[in-house]
Amino acid sequence: MNCSGCSPIYPIEGQGTLYLSPISPALLEALQTPGRHIEQSDDMIWIHFSDVEEVQNAIEEIIKVELALPTPLTVQIKPIDEQVDADDWISLSMQHSRIKHADLVSIILEHQFSSHMQPIVDASEQIIGFEFLLRPAEHGKYFSSYELFEVARATGLHSFLDRTARIAAIETSAIHLPRGMKRFVNFLPSSIYNPEFCLTHTFEAIERFSLDPKDFVFEVVETEQIRHISILQHIFEVYRSRGMSVALDDVGAGYSTIELMNRLEPDFVKIDRSLIDHCDQDLVKQQQIADIILMSSHFGGRVLAEGIERIEEFEFCRSIGIELAQGYYFGKPTAQPPKGPYPATSA
Repeated sequence: MNCSGCSPIYPIEGQGTLYLSPISPALLEALQTPGRHIEQSDDMIWIHFSDVEEVQNAIEEIIKVELALPTPLTVQIKPIDEQVDADDWISLSMQHSRIKHADLVSIILEHQFSSHMQPIVDASEQIIGFEFLLRPAEHGKYFSSYELFEVARATGLHSFLDRTARIAAIETSAIHLPRGMKRFVNFLPSSIYNPEFCLTHTFEAIERFSLDPKDFVFEVVETEQIRHISILQHIFEVYRSRGMSVALDDVGAGYSTIELMNRLEPDFVKIDRSLIDHCDQDLVKQQQIADIILMSSHFGGRVLAEGIERIEEFEFCRSIGIELAQGYYFGKPTAQPPKGPYPATSA
């Protein structure tokens, strides 16, 4: 099994060939310019180019006429003498974005990022685990995580980035954390087309480093609406079948609704920072938090308060029964965790 999100991806370097499909008279006419040699078969057209600027100019010309074509175009760019692959076709807009955002695409393809760790504490402020967050590599190019993932979506690389970020988090945890320490690792459900296949690299990495699956909590983070709950439920089942836990992020805000929480029944429920911010002073927020705690108790979900920046927020959350917390008050994400020893935990 293969898909465009798992196929090898290569940057454009020097000479190559641009392939376009499907073929149409309007497309052929648009490509007819002096000095350009066009070849074609029954189902595709191809143009040889000598550098990135030449192929970029060709794609920008084609974009102008694509709306008038009977069928949206798909493209492949290959080095000279490399054959077309049936799995490698992507949309014209994706290919255009890959050229337009070449710097960020190179960060994704060359894994120029690292995993930083933010502590998660229990009610006594003892560290029981860390969430792993994507950050620029040391001495690497700067980027914001949000921007990098948005470019990954636009270029069709979000499955590739999501997978490599998960594996980077696993590798970093193997270097820095002792057995028994929880490792919260983010994932995008939209990047996982078939859980049994798409999560293979993740499970192999855990086995390769001889890590305990029970130490891992895979956390749903998604900015787009989750339209097919059954797919996410199946992803949860696959993680749990391997002895791992699952968490739902940003509960109480955005698309992570209370209804979604009740349907998914995650092992960990992370309350969004918008509810935690000054919750000690806001009766409405206090009631919303209390409702989440009550509903989580029905399926045994452990509640974690995110975004704590003040002692007063922590004290309120602790007083109402929240046993786990995370935020700048306890520590910002860093390349290395605070020095142990850490308490033994079964969190």
